[in-house]
Amino acid sequence: MKANRGQMEKALDAPGQSAAANVRFFLLYGPDEAGSQALAKRLERAMGPQAERIDLDAPTLREDPARLSDEAAAFSMFGDKRWIRVNGIGDDCLPALNALLDAEAAGNPVIAVAGALKPASKLVKMALDHKGVLACISYQPDGREAEQIAIGIARDGGLRLSSDLARRIVDLSGGDRALMAGEIEKLILYLDAAPDRPAEATADALDALSADNPDTEVGPLVNAVLGGDLRAMHRELTALAQAGTAMAAVIRPLLTRAMLLATIRDAFDASGRLEAAVDQAGRAVFWKEKGLVTRQVRLWDASGIARVIQRLLAAERSSRGGRGLGDLMVRHELLAIARQAARERA
Repeated sequence: MKANRGQMEKALDAPGQSAAANVRFFLLYGPDEAGSQALAKRLERAMGPQAERIDLDAPTLREDPARLSDEAAAFSMFGDKRWIRVNGIGDDCLPALNALLDAEAAGNPVIAVAGALKPASKLVKMALDHKGVLACISYQPDGREAEQIAIGIARDGGLRLSSDLARRIVDLSGGDRALMAGEIEKLILYLDAAPDRPAEATADALDALSADNPDTEVGPLVNAVLGGDLRAMHRELTALAQAGTAMAAVIRPLLTRAMLLATIRDAFDASGRLEAAVDQAGRAVFWKEKGLVTRQVRLWDASGIARVIQRLLAAERSSRGGRGLGDLMVRHELLAIARQAARERA
């Protein structure tokens, strides 16, 4: 069955109850994968911190289609609630989903975030037609909606965010929910805000923390990596190491810029007018860096910048382990990205 975002939120907040009483499978898909992930978090919160989560992937379901229905009907060995999350789901998982929906019992909710799927996808058609499935597509929010999302994220963390500052954060992040959340999280930490001690966000605080501000210590590294300047990249990495800056600190600024380049590239590919596409990005492009951003957009086509974003996300996961091996993995990814940009420059 098709659900809008509000209907899906209610169902995930109370799985197995009211309108979601007969729903066995929640499918979250669409181009705004961060929006789908935010919805999936609602089910995680509803199940509670003691719930047992079972992670399955597409290869597992292809090899053993009965595994999904078995897990959905099984009891937790600890007697707690239980739920199943499926990663990388696609049309090849239909036999497993059919087994789940045809099973006599399936008390544990199953959820999957599928990303962008084609309208002709058999998985989408099944999800929209079956009463035991609730499906919701997430689109990139428009400007006004994105501002409200930013304000809501801040409110949840104890931060009061004005419309003007929310608009700036939307511009900085290109409207991406995950990047907006990252910017807001930095503000919350910077201002020592919390739900029980709310604080007011200020323009000065945002200026100090802005990931795309060229005056920040990682700004030159962002331009070196995405611009393919290997010598400058090594120089900036050395300077950051001497300053004791962890590699984890450079990932979000790079992701912010990469997402911006992807947005501009999409507009450029659609119109054929690069200058207009850059201007369309508005305040997300700092005026002093307009030339640098324009050159970077020329270096990276849509598929190339998409791969950069994936590499940076992988580097971010590596960096969560702290210093040492995590930092080495981040450096490796940055070098690979910079080398590709250098090849495009040649």
